[in-house]
Amino acid sequence: MLCSGCLELRNAVTYEVTFNATWSKDTHPDDFPENPHFSGLIGATHNEDVSFWEVGELASPGIKNMAETGSKDPLIREILKAMLQRHVLLPISEDGLPDSPDEITITIKVSENYPLVTLVTMIAPSPDWFVGVNSLPLYQNGEFVNETIITLYAYDAGTDSGTNYTSEDNPTDPPVPIFQIEGYPFYYNEELIPLGTCTFTKLSDT
Repeated sequence: MLCSGCLELRNAVTYEVTFNATWSKDTHPDDFPENPHFSGLIGATHNEDVSFWEVGELASPGIKNMAETGSKDPLIREILKAMLQRHVLLPISEDGLPDSPDEITITIKVSENYPLVTLVTMIAPSPDWFVGVNSLPLYQNGEFVNETIITLYAYDAGTDSGTNYTSEDNPTDPPVPIFQIEGYPFYYNEELIPLGTCTFTKLSDT
């Protein structure tokens, strides 16, 4: 298994991760698209020396491509580069959801030295919208978290100025920082509606 230091895996903890997508015409009726789906999950377990995306920061080429097209490249190369620098324990690359609502469950490994998880997927179709978690800590106060549930809201990568799900390509020049979308089409009945949840449940030590 490719890892930053396989000795870390001796003390790693396994988590089950369930991405439960609730995004549907019922939850988000405004111009809901045909063929709603999410691209392949991609991310990493890592330490504090690296961050792959951040609200208020410009999207990397990898995040841009993931959010615009659902492609895992070049984000996977950014992750592997960080792995060579010993900032990543293990990359995450899994299937997406061919429909929504739906759910998928995967497993990941974290350790005390690599306690963070980043995971993203494109909202499809969309101009450059995605959901995900950024540097979520699963080791806190000297122990591994038993379970945590993250509510998933939509983010804009700041690289395409399309205003609806099926907008034609309209590159944002210059790009703007990543931001949470707080209006159309995710704000309905005076409430910002999430697109699902991501549940992290500790299973066992390695």
